Amino acid sequence: MKAVTWHGKRDVRVDTVDDPKLIEPTDAIIKVTSTGICGSDLHLYEVLGAFMEEGDILGHEPMGIVEEVGAGVKNLKPGDRVVVPFNISCGHCFMCDRGLQSQCETTQVKDRGKGAALLGYTKLYGQVPGGQAEYLRVPQAQYGPIKVPEGPPDERFVYLSDVVPTAWQAVEYADIPKDGSVVVFGLGPIGQMSTRIAQHRGAGQVIGVDLVPERLARAAAHGVITVDTREHKDIGDAIRQLTGGRGADSVIDAVGMEAHGAPIGKIAHDLVNLLPQQVAAKVTEKAGIDRLSVLYAAIDSVRRGGTISLSGVYGGMVDPLPMMDLFDKQITLRMGQANVRRWIDDIMPVISDESDPLGTEGFATHKLPLKEAAHGYEIFQRKREGAIKILLQPHS
Repeated sequence: MKAVTWHGKRDVRVDTVDDPKLIEPTDAIIKVTSTGICGSDLHLYEVLGAFMEEGDILGHEPMGIVEEVGAGVKNLKPGDRVVVPFNISCGHCFMCDRGLQSQCETTQVKDRGKGAALLGYTKLYGQVPGGQAEYLRVPQAQYGPIKVPEGPPDERFVYLSDVVPTAWQAVEYADIPKDGSVVVFGLGPIGQMSTRIAQHRGAGQVIGVDLVPERLARAAAHGVITVDTREHKDIGDAIRQLTGGRGADSVIDAVGMEAHGAPIGKIAHDLVNLLPQQVAAKVTEKAGIDRLSVLYAAIDSVRRGGTISLSGVYGGMVDPLPMMDLFDKQITLRMGQANVRRWIDDIMPVISDESDPLGTEGFATHKLPLKEAAHGYEIFQRKREGAIKILLQPHS
């Protein structure tokens, strides 16, 4: 089959690889019909190469048609249409029972000290072949895959794999008061969807912060108040001017480790990438390499007693946090990988609504055949051609 594989920094290729096969009784094989390129994939493309091996199959936002199931999978049959969550979880362990599927004890990558295994996401998270491919082996298929109805296009449902649950959890963790204010830093896919979910769930004032004109325009078209970082020397002051002088009730950081406007962090990333792979991995795990400008801005922008929700991925072990400010402002800080399955029952009625309140149909700015994956990564990473969300279609 054809699959998108990693070959080095900014080097992804579509290679011919072996078709996946059932290994465990709880496996399933799906024919992938749509699969997204995620902002987290860009970390592999640019920063986290120390934890990759040449030929690793990328991707963790797939959906498709069930081809084959193992003997332990009773809830699926060939022909079912499914979306596959990016975290691999069993559904019956201590953590899954508590709605913490991203910490599943059955699939935890314990030798790395990490949580649940993830599709297509480095040695840190199990090195499981990903879903940017024609076919995918799905572990823990007795629980993970989400059955969706025939009829609506893939784009209505494919974001159940990551984008919508991640944004839903970001809003949930932000604890926005009824009719309250929320600032979303970063208007990529997760940030855009977070603004829409916050509006849907009753936020009174939704403010989006970014520096890319297309992203700002897209959010504004959905009724979001936008703040262009290029026009303000102090983002915290700009937010306070919009929120009665106090700051926002809640802030969502949908950017993470590769924030713009953090030149020292950018240098750290570049230096780490020059190191031999084993050394780079140790530096990443043990040093502070993240570009924290957005997190600092979030702390500045939230009101006293407010809440910050982190959905952007951070990777450094000893990144410096302004603990005095966090303590003095009595800020609540929540974060973590999305527990996809936890939120599906809440999300499915919204996604299934014929009025499409979250605007999932048309959310992708680009739909490309799998063979154009390298181009998709490049324009997404460089923010060219208006690329905000890219879907790959392996069989188009």
